[in-house]
Amino acid sequence: MGTDALVISGLNAFYGESHVLHDLSFTVKQGQVLGLLGRNGAGKTTCISAIIGLVRANATHLELFGQSIAGLSPEAISLKGVGLVPQGRRIFPSLTVYENLTVAARRNRSAQRADWTLDDVYTAFPRLAERQRQLAGSLSGGEQQMLAICRALMTNPQLILFDEPSEGLAPQIVAEVAAVLKRLRDSGLSIILVEQNIKLALEIADEVVVLNTGYIAHTGAASSLRADSQRIEQLLGVY
Repeated sequence: MGTDALVISGLNAFYGESHVLHDLSFTVKQGQVLGLLGRNGAGKTTCISAIIGLVRANATHLELFGQSIAGLSPEAISLKGVGLVPQGRRIFPSLTVYENLTVAARRNRSAQRADWTLDDVYTAFPRLAERQRQLAGSLSGGEQQMLAICRALMTNPQLILFDEPSEGLAPQIVAEVAAVLKRLRDSGLSIILVEQNIKLALEIADEVVVLNTGYIAHTGAASSLRADSQRIEQLLGVY
C-alpha cells in the first residue's frame, strides 16, 4: 500500500491561451481513493483530462507507478493502465451493450487482482446483462452510465478516473454506482473520483483535494472534512 499510483507535481493546463490549472501537486497512493472536489468551474474535469492526455498540459512530474506519462497520447496512457469514466458517458451508441464491453476488454497488468470479466460486470449491473444485445444508444441515461463504468472496468486499469459518475442519475441508480465504487475501493484499485455529490464522495474517498479556480484550496483526509460541515460549506458551498 506504500507505492504511489500517481504522482502529480507542478501540473499546469491550458485551453488555448487560457491558463486553467496552476501548479497542482498531489499523490494517489496505491489502493487509495482520492476525491477531487470543487465548485462548478473549479478545474476538476480539466485535471482529469490533463492526466489522461486530452488537454495541453505540462508538469514537473506526472508518474504512474513510477513511470512518467507526461506528454504521452491518451491511447498510450490508457495502455499503461489508466481507465476513464468520462463526464457525459460517451458510450458507442450504434454498438450493442455487449459490443461496447468487449471492444474495450484487456487483461490487467497486476497479478494482485483478478480480471474484470463480462460475468463480473453483469453481476455488478444485472440490467446490462438483460440488455446486452440492445443498442447502447437506446438505453436510459442511468443504464448508459452503468455501461460507461463497466466499459472502463473491462480495460482492467490500475488507476481509474471517474468524472461525475452519479450526475443526473435517479437515487436508486446512484446507490448502485456507490456500491460498485465501494467494491472497487475494497478490491485495492486506485481511484480518482470527481463528484458533485459531496456526501457520496466523502463516504468513499480516503483523501480529498479541493480545487478553486484552478488552484488547490484544500488537501487532507476525507474523514476529517466529512466531520467539519462548516469547512465543507466554506470550500464547496453545499452539504
